[in-house]
Amino acid sequence: MAQRLLALDLDGTTLNHMGELSDRVREAVLALPDDVAVVVATGRSIIATMPVLEALGLREGYAICSNGALTLQLDRHRDEGYAIIDMVTFDPRAVLEKMRGALPDALIAVEEPGVGFKVSKHFPDGELMGQSREVDWDELVANPVTRVTLRQPEATAEEFMELVERAGLHGVSYAVGWSAWLDINPEGVSKASALELVRRQLRVEPTHTVACGDQRNDLEMLHWAAWGVAMGNAPDAVKAVADEVTGHVDEDGLVPVLEGVAQAARDGVPFREGVESAATTRLEL
Repeated sequence: MAQRLLALDLDGTTLNHMGELSDRVREAVLALPDDVAVVVATGRSIIATMPVLEALGLREGYAICSNGALTLQLDRHRDEGYAIIDMVTFDPRAVLEKMRGALPDALIAVEEPGVGFKVSKHFPDGELMGQSREVDWDELVANPVTRVTLRQPEATAEEFMELVERAGLHGVSYAVGWSAWLDINPEGVSKASALELVRRQLRVEPTHTVACGDQRNDLEMLHWAAWGVAMGNAPDAVKAVADEVTGHVDEDGLVPVLEGVAQAARDGVPFREGVESAATTRLEL
């Protein structure tokens, strides 16, 4: 049974900025003791996540996709390799109508879990995995969805964020990425909310949770974990909520964290000195 939970973001944390998994990171993940449950927590879709899980040797346990809207139980005996054990959806109509007014030129995608996306227009090649079906507005907003994505390829991340903040989103959870990319999820849904579900399933004590991430959609899970680690390439706002800042993703900054978790598990001690008191303080708040 797992005694510890290690939550890993993918892009910019486990995968470098070319979307590659380095041999050092992969070997460090494979070297983790059996009592460390590695839970990938990503904004990626299921289809975009499964090949990375395979490369990491993660065929059992849990994974979190779509920024917490989808929680998977991995099962090597199933053809697709997983079962969806939790899915949170919302009606996208109101938020999409608001965003269409604020960002009339933005590309829109709504997720179809395990299949791909319905899109308003074609997204740049390589940005969406799975099937992409171009549909009209009525079909885009017809059904509850796990996630909505808006993309404005010609805008900078700063310009895009300003437009998004000016729109004043309410009643949903959202995160702007390092590019002009916006993910919108059901209100209250985050990687942290899904990780808490998994933690309880695994019966891991809150003291023995570690999370690593690099972007704004990782803020909640870095705060949720007893020890939150921001990558060296993370924005200042993400570093500010972390307990620790490690090296840059392109320099395998995740490796010393993985090695530290492994050593702490073997020694039977918290991952970092003082982590027990930090976790206790957070639980009391």
